[in-house]
Amino acid sequence: MPAPVPPTSYALLPGAADSPVILHVPHSAREIPADVRAGIVLDDAALERELDHITDAHTAEIAEAAAGLAGVRPWRFVNRLSRLVVDPERFPDEREEMLAVGMGAVYTRTTHREVLRPAGFAAEPLVERYFRPYARAMTEAVAERLAATGRAVIIDVHSYPTRALPYELHAEGPRPPVCLGTDAFHTPPGPLTAARVAFGEVGEVGLDSPFGGTYVPLEFYGRDPRVSALMAEIRRDTYMAEPGGPAGPGLGRLARALAALVDAVG
Repeated sequence: MPAPVPPTSYALLPGAADSPVILHVPHSAREIPADVRAGIVLDDAALERELDHITDAHTAEIAEAAAGLAGVRPWRFVNRLSRLVVDPERFPDEREEMLAVGMGAVYTRTTHREVLRPAGFAAEPLVERYFRPYARAMTEAVAERLAATGRAVIIDVHSYPTRALPYELHAEGPRPPVCLGTDAFHTPPGPLTAARVAFGEVGEVGLDSPFGGTYVPLEFYGRDPRVSALMAEIRRDTYMAEPGGPAGPGLGRLARALAALVDAVG
């Protein structure tokens, strides 16, 4: 039997009972359990450098501040573990294009395409222990919003580096201060327009470059139009020192913009 998932591996933080909005923060943490760390070949210094590059630092703080500023408090679903444990936003199968660079649900390569886990590493135990419970919990959170309000709005909160890293598959496109990731089925015009207006206070707002798409649990993906979703990718130089440094005053401005979006779509 797989080991139970630690209760700290993710958290659903309550919002208002009548809010349909879930701020999803999947990549903000750096924590790696000791037994998972044992399967990573990097030494401690190299691992810290990798975490600096791969972590969407301070995005949990942006979401927390936005929740406090919003007129109706949104729900927050926050990953408490590093994406180097599992990446909950990847497809768990061959549909995932990032498999081409060793970054499926369980990464085997780093942001610089170096070896992260050894050849022949068995990913399934990590998928079973961490990925599937996370997916079930997020599915349940969306289902609860549907039951309570008749709809669910997922806002995916991410960040990305000012300069492209070697792992990026679509690095040749624009890198605006804010990139909105969309889905043809789950991103209707209303939330997209609201996001352009809200984040326009930060700077230029682009679309699906350098990262596209957005997260919807597979049970609803492409099936349930009551679930809308949008990804907010924030360029890191707008709010922090790169890579992996402290947040600056831009964090507050982004929190206010995100809160405005929450109010507009809620």
